[in-house]
Amino acid sequence: MKHFFALTAFLFIFQTSSAQLFSEEKVVYDANQGRGSTDHTLLRWGYYLGINILDFNFDYNEDLRDIYVKRNPGFSVGLIGNLRINKFMDLRLEPGLNIATRELKYSETYFDGMSYTDADLVREVKSTYIHVPLLLKVSTKRINNFKPFVVGGFSAAINLSSNETNPEDNSSGQFRTATTPLFYELGFGIDFYLYNFKFTPSVRGVFAITDELIPDEDPNSPWTSNIASMKTRGVFLNFTFQ
Repeated sequence: MKHFFALTAFLFIFQTSSAQLFSEEKVVYDANQGRGSTDHTLLRWGYYLGINILDFNFDYNEDLRDIYVKRNPGFSVGLIGNLRINKFMDLRLEPGLNIATRELKYSETYFDGMSYTDADLVREVKSTYIHVPLLLKVSTKRINNFKPFVVGGFSAAINLSSNETNPEDNSSGQFRTATTPLFYELGFGIDFYLYNFKFTPSVRGVFAITDELIPDEDPNSPWTSNIASMKTRGVFLNFTFQ
């Protein structure tokens, strides 16, 4: 379903852009035609839907085999509040919900001298982030019904699935992560001005600033003792409607 959604959005963008770029007659939507342009409004609102793919970046204490992270596509949804600064710059607040699942696969070398089962080599990390980015959007000059832009800023999140305060740890099958990570974000996209709304596909990289690992109670735990830091990194593909 997620791949179908992405393909449908891509075909819609391609068809729209082809019609506007290669047709002889260029129809430029403005404030007098439907709601095709809201760029001159001080405050604007909208929403977004998207797909996220999250990973972990590990730093290790000892040179053992890297922990493999199996990434699964997740889902994102949220709201947009846009404050116009000038013709080329906007300040954006994008509170949303990001749901993702990552699977950690350990090498047998982490359990040397210990008894273990196949289940001990795998840990599932589910994340449900209430994600609040504050971003600066810098756009180029509008060309017909297109306006490319870059965006960057910082964000905070609350991970509702962190298990940070859970007294059980990996010895009971619970991999714990920090509840309130911080991130920086960088991305780019294109505003498409349509008759009734503005449609914006964008791609954004998200990188954690803070360590998200909650160590096990056992200082020699095979699951956490060799991890110096564990930070989320990922890619968001968002489709915005304003």
